[in-house]
Amino acid sequence: HVRSRRQRQMCIRDRNWRIGMSLTINTGTDELLCLIDDRVATITLNRPGKRNALSDRLTPALRRILLELDTRQDVGCIVITGAGSAFCAGGDISGMGAVGGDPSALEPTIQERTRALQHKHDTLTHRLFDHSKPTIAALPGVAAGAGFCIALACDIRIAAASAFVTTAYRNIGFSGDYGGSWLLNQLVGPARTKELFYTARRVQSDEALALGIFNQVVADEDFLTETMNLAKHIASGPPIALGYMKENINAATGCDLRTSLNMEADRLIRCAFTQDHKEAVTAFMAKRAPVFSGK
Repeated sequence: HVRSRRQRQMCIRDRNWRIGMSLTINTGTDELLCLIDDRVATITLNRPGKRNALSDRLTPALRRILLELDTRQDVGCIVITGAGSAFCAGGDISGMGAVGGDPSALEPTIQERTRALQHKHDTLTHRLFDHSKPTIAALPGVAAGAGFCIALACDIRIAAASAFVTTAYRNIGFSGDYGGSWLLNQLVGPARTKELFYTARRVQSDEALALGIFNQVVADEDFLTETMNLAKHIASGPPIALGYMKENINAATGCDLRTSLNMEADRLIRCAFTQDHKEAVTAFMAKRAPVFSGK
């Protein structure tokens, strides 16, 4: 029996989906790396000399790769981390206030600048917060300003013991961007959020864990191993159910109990008709681990 080319491709894709294969994704710049391995997509902010500060190459590439990963069936979890000893120092201060380009060109108006930043927020913070895949921010070190906000927009934050966070905005005369005032408020409440914004003090890993900013803190030498263990465990779960879990929890921040109950009912019944649910029941009865297909 000779299979058609399309059948062979589908079998190979299904096999790759199940067992995982390493795949390097071209992001368009060496300032952002992306590797898919065992259903975990690891995105690395790669400007270690600048503590992985955002740039006009790194940030657009991050927006694009998040959009690409949104529909990939070979990805069950996304890890965002930083190269070297930092997660992300936020905006590159050395480039702020710089004058360049055509001196005869008209400066953008305040309204135009505002609309441009709103678009950046929507295609990074909101895209990350509302991403179809579970997301983990893995902090090997400092996350500051917009870098802190990127970490906050992820579902889970795991940090090395030497890591710390800071809002940082007051230090450069900014009020804040990339959703920090909302995201941090969801975790620690308005009083603590105001304190951390007003003072820009460093929050060390033990305090960040106690406040609920970090989900987990591990020894520096165990950081990579523990991060990947968590990511692979999440990635091995039922994709459809995990996606609905995220929708339910995100929606719950802005709706009443009845709305949340109705949404949960709708999503659970949809899960009941999936192959993954049937596989989970079969595996439970057979006392074996389920193998999910995302169908």
